[in-house]
Amino acid sequence: MTLYLRHYWKDERLSFPSKHNKSMTFDGRLVKKIWVPDVFFVHSKRSFIHDTTTENIMIRVYPDGHVLYSLSFRVTVTSACNMDFSRFPLDTQTCTLELESYAYTDEDLMLYWKSGDESLSTDDKISLSQFLIQKFHTTSRLAFYSSTGWYNRLYINFTLRRHIFFFLLQTYFPATLMVMLSWVSFWIDRRAVPARVSLGITTVLTMSTIITGVNASMPRVSYIKAVDIYLWVSFVFVFLSVLEYAAVNYLTTVHDGTDRKLRQKTLPGTCDISSMRTMMLNEAYGRPESNGLAGYTQTTVSSEEPAEKQDPMAVCLSIGPEVKGAKKRTLRGLRIIQNTHAIDAYSRMIFPGAFIFFNLIYWSVYL
Repeated sequence: MTLYLRHYWKDERLSFPSKHNKSMTFDGRLVKKIWVPDVFFVHSKRSFIHDTTTENIMIRVYPDGHVLYSLSFRVTVTSACNMDFSRFPLDTQTCTLELESYAYTDEDLMLYWKSGDESLSTDDKISLSQFLIQKFHTTSRLAFYSSTGWYNRLYINFTLRRHIFFFLLQTYFPATLMVMLSWVSFWIDRRAVPARVSLGITTVLTMSTIITGVNASMPRVSYIKAVDIYLWVSFVFVFLSVLEYAAVNYLTTVHDGTDRKLRQKTLPGTCDISSMRTMMLNEAYGRPESNGLAGYTQTTVSSEEPAEKQDPMAVCLSIGPEVKGAKKRTLRGLRIIQNTHAIDAYSRMIFPGAFIFFNLIYWSVYL
């Protein structure tokens, strides 16, 4: 960044008589011959001045002894800034640059901002890659050192708001897509085990990769960040979709095993009581007394025993082709309906609704 520092002080030794009250201006060669403030950046980790063709220094001495020391240079300062990442990346940070005299206490040198916040000016074209400079203001306080005493210190406070669009594209949008992709398994047939298992594992591994990539580029802090809440809740939604299919697959296996045992109880060649239709034949074993045998094959029954010794009997009648076809169509429709398990039907509504509700709460709290 480019800093324009102007120091004003009064030195009686530099006063001179002037009829027109004009000041005298000198270049940087006079700096080494007069006293100038020894201002430095407090808490600076690294700083250096860029080389230029000539030193941009100007000294102007007024007749009453006031001295204007103007210094214009490009300086790169790496300063410490205490940040709170609990709301990252929806956070707003306040960083401070501190200037102070190294040798002179407040009894020898007093530092202050001449025009308050108007003492600072920025270029509107300046922009940061991750932050937006919302505002800045100046303050001044005394700093105490137990070994040397009190010193005047100037503060430049910057309020920075982080740009969220980059994180929306790189973090939030992919995580949301993975959660929505995990819901596709609710519409896949529950007997398509390879399709649903591979889809669930893919979404889980992708969410793990996103979480690892975000944490790798972040400082290791001991508290939970806002992005961690969103990613881990998304991971839980994806993981629950895998558990949902595990429950569906287990219940399907139990149901199929129960049906298989019921079918095995009915021996081949005998009539199933639940589906058997019985009829009472008359004494001659001819046509039945009832006319409700449509769809059944008719068989002539003969017997050599006397009619008075013949008892009524229950017989199993075979189903005709028309009734068999209707029953097959009905069973085929029931089989299609049963393929959509009840858990899948509820999950299609519960999972999207819960995720939308979570997003409403999340963005209303952190935005």
